[in-house]
Amino acid sequence: MSKKLFVISGPSGAGIRDIAAAVFAQREDVCAIVPVTARKMKQGEVNGVGYYFYDLDGWNELKAAGDLLEATEFAGNDYGTSRRLVQEALDGGHSVLLTLEVERAAQLKRNFPEAVCVYIEPSPAVLEQRYRAIARSAFEVPVRLSEAERQRALSGFCDARLGSDDEEAAVRELCALIDRETA
Repeated sequence: MSKKLFVISGPSGAGIRDIAAAVFAQREDVCAIVPVTARKMKQGEVNGVGYYFYDLDGWNELKAAGDLLEATEFAGNDYGTSRRLVQEALDGGHSVLLTLEVERAAQLKRNFPEAVCVYIEPSPAVLEQRYRAIARSAFEVPVRLSEAERQRALSGFCDARLGSDDEEAAVRELCALIDRETA
């Protein structure tokens, strides 16, 4: 059995974190990777739990060494996925499952072409229903729908697509895909 890196992405409201959590609960052969960041630790955070924390010099060393499979800057802080940590998990006999925004998943796919990228998307009607349930104003729904369409348009690099109207079915389909890809 070969172990692989799987990346799921999708628009806000697609349920990718819930789907990933269900996969982790069902499968001991699939693990997550703790992301790396160059932001300062907040009170109560522990290095290696939630994030591995680096100062800017350490972050720049990761970049120079080619260790970042993907990286982004958000709100003045850097976040990414360590190639070394992914490879350690794969070498340790685990497949890896990451949840990333579509742009970050595309970046990872360019840097790790053997990764299996899966785009998770609910039907437009279900996505609109989910957005209406969480919207703080009527103006928010079309903005969210437009962003979801933008992300879908960027997802052409993905190796597979799964619907998420039914979360349990999406989990089953993702597990079946993992089985096929690692057989």
